[in-house]
Amino acid sequence: VQLQAFGGGLVQAGESLRLSCVSRRTFSIRSHTMGWFRQAPGAEREFVAGIFWRDGSTAYTDSVKGRFTISRDAAKNTVYLEMNSLKPEDTAVYYCAQQRRSTIAIQKSPSEYNYWGQGTLVTVSS
Repeated sequence: VQLQAFGGGLVQAGESLRLSCVSRRTFSIRSHTMGWFRQAPGAEREFVAGIFWRDGSTAYTDSVKGRFTISRDAAKNTVYLEMNSLKPEDTAVYYCAQQRRSTIAIQKSPSEYNYWGQGTLVTVSS
């Protein structure tokens, strides 16, 4: 397993969760842009957040701005997604992924990512 995501669970609306993604590939967090995606039942996989390898700059989809925060710990080779004020519409399987190309900005298309974690389920009840 190249990337391992965990931390999902069942929470009520308004509560928080922190997802973690551990990379088993040496130096991958330091040298690759990482992203979090999610996929709800019957929906396409969508970009949630990304963190650029070089300077740690971030990008978010509009629906999570101000509520979610992506961060990284290079020493632990781990990327986090802190999710606050969760809503029922945040319910999905969340995946972490490594962007294929390091020389370009954070990409939002799943096709630009070549390594994926197994996914962790987040369920938000109303």
